[in-house]
Amino acid sequence: MHKYILKRLLMIIPVLLGVLFIMFTLSALTPGDPALIILGDGATPEGIARVREELRLDDPFLIRFFSYLWDAVRLNFGNSYATQRPVFQEISARFPNTIQLAGMGITFGLLMGIPLGILSATKQYSIFDVGATFIGLLGVSIPNFWLGLLLIMLFTVNLGWLPPTGFATPQQWIMPTIAIGTGSAALMMRMTRSSMLECIRQDYIRTARAKGQKEGVVIFRHALRNALIPVTTSAGLSFGFLLGGAILTETIFAIPGLGSFMVTAFNGRDWPVAIGGVMLSAIAFSFVNLLVDILYAFLDPRIRSQYS
Repeated sequence: MHKYILKRLLMIIPVLLGVLFIMFTLSALTPGDPALIILGDGATPEGIARVREELRLDDPFLIRFFSYLWDAVRLNFGNSYATQRPVFQEISARFPNTIQLAGMGITFGLLMGIPLGILSATKQYSIFDVGATFIGLLGVSIPNFWLGLLLIMLFTVNLGWLPPTGFATPQQWIMPTIAIGTGSAALMMRMTRSSMLECIRQDYIRTARAKGQKEGVVIFRHALRNALIPVTTSAGLSFGFLLGGAILTETIFAIPGLGSFMVTAFNGRDWPVAIGGVMLSAIAFSFVNLLVDILYAFLDPRIRSQYS
C-alpha cells in the first residue's frame, strides 16, 4: 500500500509542473508590461526600467521560469502587482474559505445524493424513483448562481431567516452550501443509482440472498461497497469543479474567498496572484484525488493486492 501511495505522490509532480508551465507561458504571452501595471500610467521610463530589472523581466523565458519554479517550491510566489504584498500571504487569507465552501458543498452532495441514489435503485420504476430522477435532472440543470439568487430571495428577502452575505457564522454557511452543493448532490444521486443497479444484478448478490441474508445486509454490505467505487472517483472530480464553481457563489454571497480574488487578479493582469492561486488550487485538487485513490484502494481489494 505504501508503494501505491508513493506512486500517486510522484504522479502529482509532473501535473503541477505542467500547470505551472502553462500559466507562466500565458503570463509571458499576454500583452501588457507588468512594470507599467505596477507603476501606473504616470510611470517614467527610468522607473519602468528599474522595475523591469527588479522583476528580471528582460531575462530569457526559461531562466525566468526556472527561477520562478525554484521560488515556488519554497512557496514564494512573488508580490502582488496591485497590493505589493506577498502572494502567499494574500492567498492564505482567502484560500481556507474557498476550501471550506467546496468541502461543505461536496459533503452536502454526498449526504443527499448517496441515500437518494440507494433508495432510487432499490425501488426502481416506482414513484419515488421517478421523482428522485426528476429532481436529479433539475439539480444538474440549475446554475448555482441562479439558485443562489433564488435562495437569497426566499430566505433573506421574503422570510428574513438567513443573512445574505458573509461566511463567518454557521447561518451564513447554509445558503452557499446549498447553492454550490445541489449540482453535486444530483450527480452523486444519478451515479449511485446507476452503479447500484449494476451491482444488485450481479451473481454474488443473488448468492447472498439465496443464503438467507437480510436485505439490508445485502444492500449495504455487499452491493453498496462495490457501488461506491465509481461514486468515490466522481466525488473527487466534483471537488475540483466546486473549486472552480465557487467563484460565482463567492461573488453572489460576498464571501472573501480565492475565486473572487483571482477574478480581480485576471482582470487586472496581476499574474503573480493568478499563477499562485491556480497552483494552490491544483495542489489542493491533486491531494484530494490522491485521497480518492487511497479510498479506492481500500474499497477494491484488487488494487491493494497489486502493491501488497
